[in-house]
Amino acid sequence: MPRYVAFFGSINVGDNRLTMADLRYAFEREGFENVETVVASGNVLFDFDERPTDGLEDLFAHMMAERFDIASFVAVRTPDDVHSSIYDNPFHGDGEDKFVHSIFLSSQPDPDRFEALLTEHKAKGSERLALGDRVLYLDYIHGVGVSSLTGPFLERRLGCKGTARNMNSLKRILEKLT
Repeated sequence: MPRYVAFFGSINVGDNRLTMADLRYAFEREGFENVETVVASGNVLFDFDERPTDGLEDLFAHMMAERFDIASFVAVRTPDDVHSSIYDNPFHGDGEDKFVHSIFLSSQPDPDRFEALLTEHKAKGSERLALGDRVLYLDYIHGVGVSSLTGPFLERRLGCKGTARNMNSLKRILEKLT
């Protein structure tokens, strides 16, 4: 049976507190199998054999709103997608794993919007950015907390939602997926 990971945005941030046990239970109630969470920030591994997988992101976002009153963006990815998010990231191996992120996007941003973001940011910060297939690669260099490249800022500039994971988390998730 194919294995997937659901990356939830906005879990255990601010008022959106949720135990991973409750999240696992919600997946199991929806009929998903072999459910496991990795790191307490909304990473859910699960098996799913039905086709197509389109619609899972919407289903999980609806589940979060209905069961937990949490508005959350959800990105569902395959083990190959997670592998690519690490090893296609041009900053992996160059920057510190805790500062190098892959941001899973809801859609592929328009290349002109990405170029405008790069141009705008050149004068503002030292972070490095690159665009992949429905993923934004970002090296925060000095840390996420001191960067102006916040989730809402990037969403406005790129015109799509996203949720970020650093290389440390992604490597743990990939190990459990395979």
